[in-house]
Amino acid sequence: MWQEKDNQLYRKFTFKDFDEALVFLNQVGDLASKANHHPTIKNTWNTVELWLTTHAAGDTVTNKDQDLAKAIDAILDPSSQPKPAPTTQIKEIKLYADGGSRGNPGPSASGFVLLDMDGTVIKKSGVYLGITTNNQAEYQALKFGLEEAHKMGAREVNVFLDSLLVINQMKGIFKVRNRDLWPIHEAIKEQAKQFKKITYTHVPREFNKLADAEVNETLDAEQKR
Repeated sequence: MWQEKDNQLYRKFTFKDFDEALVFLNQVGDLASKANHHPTIKNTWNTVELWLTTHAAGDTVTNKDQDLAKAIDAILDPSSQPKPAPTTQIKEIKLYADGGSRGNPGPSASGFVLLDMDGTVIKKSGVYLGITTNNQAEYQALKFGLEEAHKMGAREVNVFLDSLLVINQMKGIFKVRNRDLWPIHEAIKEQAKQFKKITYTHVPREFNKLADAEVNETLDAEQKR
């Protein structure tokens, strides 16, 4: 066990032979280097002695020494390493997406916001698209948002758009008559197969302010370049 004395943490380790002690020494060296720590080390054949103290804190024992001591212990006893917190899988998510073109066609951007089912924002982003149309930008926003939802592991996505055209085309109510929209429409239909369920809901623009803000912030930033 580590002992604290003379403002240092001290521990002696005993191994089967020199080779085993040397392997341990190399592992300690790697840990110390990553932690930007400089322990005092003494090796005598099959024994290794370590002294830890923080010189920058006036040669006293700090959390930095305690953390390195725990990491060194974990070399010999991996079960002592702290286990990572379990990752919460996002099963269902809300996606608000919007696109805009200043000129139609003109400088365009897509924006999306992902929220959990309690309405907490998880991720939001805006993407500059170059010169394109409003409808292209709306579709791209949906595509980007679904890509991010899939990365998060979402199985069900509730999509909200203020573009009635895109909503009805994705539902199959309207045909896609504009050939320029065929590729993106088909790409999103393929994307949808990655999810257990996707619902599409039309919302007024005033209920899509978060995604709209991402669009305008992206376009404003691009104009300032």
